[in-house]
Amino acid sequence: MTETEENTEKNNRNRGRGMNSLIDQKVMKATVTDISWERIFVTVRIRLEGDAANRDDLIFYGVDTLTGQAHICFKVIKKEGNEVSLYLNVTNNGENRCVPFGCYAILVCSKDEILAECQWDLKLVPDLLALSRDFLYSAQKNVFAVTFITDEDAEAEVLPFRMHVINAKRAGEDFPSSPKASGYFRPIMFITGCLLGHKPIIRRIYAFYSFLYKKKADKTVLFMTEQSKEIASNLKAVSDRMIERGLDKEYRILYSARTASAESQGIKSWIHLVKLLAQADHVFIDDHAPVFDWLKLRKETEVVQLWHAGAGFKSSGYSRWGHYGCPKPQSCHRQYKYGIAGSKNIAPFFSEVWGLNDEQVLPTGMPRMDEYLDETHKQQKIEELHKKYPATVGKKVILFAPTYRGRNKKSAYYPYELLDFDRLYELCGDEYILFFKAHPWTNNKLKIEKKYQDKFFDLKNYPNINDLFYIVDLLITDYSSNIFEYSLMRKPMIFFAFDKTEYSLSRGFHRDYDLSAPGKVCETFEELAEAIEKKDFEYEKVEQYIEHHFDYIDSGASDRVIDWILLGKMPQEIKDEIEARKRQNEVMNQLDFKEMYHVGMEEEDEEEK
Repeated sequence: MTETEENTEKNNRNRGRGMNSLIDQKVMKATVTDISWERIFVTVRIRLEGDAANRDDLIFYGVDTLTGQAHICFKVIKKEGNEVSLYLNVTNNGENRCVPFGCYAILVCSKDEILAECQWDLKLVPDLLALSRDFLYSAQKNVFAVTFITDEDAEAEVLPFRMHVINAKRAGEDFPSSPKASGYFRPIMFITGCLLGHKPIIRRIYAFYSFLYKKKADKTVLFMTEQSKEIASNLKAVSDRMIERGLDKEYRILYSARTASAESQGIKSWIHLVKLLAQADHVFIDDHAPVFDWLKLRKETEVVQLWHAGAGFKSSGYSRWGHYGCPKPQSCHRQYKYGIAGSKNIAPFFSEVWGLNDEQVLPTGMPRMDEYLDETHKQQKIEELHKKYPATVGKKVILFAPTYRGRNKKSAYYPYELLDFDRLYELCGDEYILFFKAHPWTNNKLKIEKKYQDKFFDLKNYPNINDLFYIVDLLITDYSSNIFEYSLMRKPMIFFAFDKTEYSLSRGFHRDYDLSAPGKVCETFEELAEAIEKKDFEYEKVEQYIEHHFDYIDSGASDRVIDWILLGKMPQEIKDEIEARKRQNEVMNQLDFKEMYHVGMEEEDEEEK
């Protein structure tokens, strides 16, 4: 193909392609009979009627009637007879972005044919306002709104389905105030502010280094955290394994460890970070990295989220959409090429959090588990713990390890007053000792009275909770993701969820708590005490949890991360899924429905006049 032919083909693709409409022929009738929500997911139930209703190649596009462009390809999650259920994540339309602003119709298509446009069941119309949703973000100052409406110009018997999406930012209510005159006489503060806090300056520094280090960026890996002053957990596991395999001779390995999420950083720190980012073609991170909320990396740089936790219950990221502290529509998470998870079953939990497609979350397993599952390491830590805590020798150990309460690190606490320490001491008897390990953010200190100190121990400052699991016989927790690691010890758990309803409303769960918890759920201290006394742990749930959450139980997660992502040796099945999504998006973006919705027709009429 010549260059001219290639350009012509490209232009044709860019113009999009129309589809043959069979709507007037009434080959199918599609009626929306129900709308339901689960967090950020909306399910649209449709009844299909007509000669084409039983076709198995139906595609359901969400088309913006204002532009004539398709921005949604609905996922068919259920088909029973002539009833079809469509599924949509409003924070990810399949292209790792929120559903764009627009007024959407649902078109039922097959290949190059439009078979029907969805209409409302008239019985549903009075409830449209109640079925709509508003999602607050940016400290609840902005809103992403999904409103179900109809076309008021349509015939009364046929009311077209319309889903209006708008991203509304805070509007000013007052006149802007004039700057104080004294502000003009503070040049030093102005210059300092530009250097330390002015994001455009940082972006320009990054652009400069990107140009300077363009040739050095090939085969350079940056391990980066914005949560700690040291590289640890999954980041350290992958880095160490690369070095063990001699890959540090093939790749340049760089490191950046800051606490940008908790502390302000000076200009020196910022310059150092963007200098490293400019050199990297692979960036591994382990948590939310605030810098990526506003610094767009060059397209050649791949960001991979290794995360720091397994799979608990607490919602985070985009699963908190509409709750206080949720991310903005464009955030750090939008820059990930891949994330990782323990299994394919739980990949959707993480894709929801990060606003990614399911196939972008790779079921490699968690690299930090490599050491955790190593038998030599296990025996070493058991010996160390028995030596450090001799009271554990010959006794069973209960570990009380709840998560914190409160909005953030500054306000984090745990209500220890809910615990009856006398009763706990009595329950320990001659069989147990009790470890307390609060979340690191918890600010209120646990006070263990002298009369309990032979059986109660405060281990808040013990560095790695996973090491404790080797000698723990019963874990008492609530909403923590520590159950992910502990489950592989195949020992019982109890869940003390005294504030389950309140926690669900404020923090949110990304799955049903009672059904998913791999152990007994207790909502009062009396229930907790009774469960310990009677050894009522509902232990059978542990094995079910393991089966669902782990595709691999071995010490090979770090190798899979390296092989699949760095070396390009990804399983063919996953490659095919990624390619299928890419093709789906390409086809969708080429479609053109402007003629159907008369987009631009008014302008053309005016030109003719």
